[in-house]
Amino acid sequence: MSENDTPTTVSESSETKDRPVLKLNCFLPYQLSHLAETVSRSFSKIYAEKYGIGIPEWRVIATLGEYEVVTARDVSSSTSMHKTKVSRAVAALEKRGFVARDKNPDDMREQTLRLTETGIAVYEDIIPKALAYSEGLQAALTPGQQELLNEIFNRLHQAARERDIE
Repeated sequence: MSENDTPTTVSESSETKDRPVLKLNCFLPYQLSHLAETVSRSFSKIYAEKYGIGIPEWRVIATLGEYEVVTARDVSSSTSMHKTKVSRAVAALEKRGFVARDKNPDDMREQTLRLTETGIAVYEDIIPKALAYSEGLQAALTPGQQELLNEIFNRLHQAARERDIE
């Protein structure tokens, strides 16, 4: 079944009478998640084969490339990845020599993370490809649609924060 196919049921007409039905392909949280996964998997082909890293590792590298020195907690917060996933990604990157840990001078119980020279080279190799990939996606939209999409993202982020029950 393709993503645009609607599953059929034996008693499709009666099910809506008896109970509410959620059509997953029309459910906004699913649509957003599915799109994000599709884009992430597609983009990961740019770095996965050449560098042997996955999506979580890329997100750590991108965060460190942007902010230079941060804690794992900062990475988790900025990427919305669970701290366990960040920890595994950092360990894998450290083992590959892409990331180094240092003691946080402000809190000796905590470590800061930074890209090594090798990690910086990986980041600098991927960034032009990442920007071109992003531009390619945006090219599917008119400038007005791009502006509207940014507004929609901002509104959805705000609405989700307002509904956050954690």
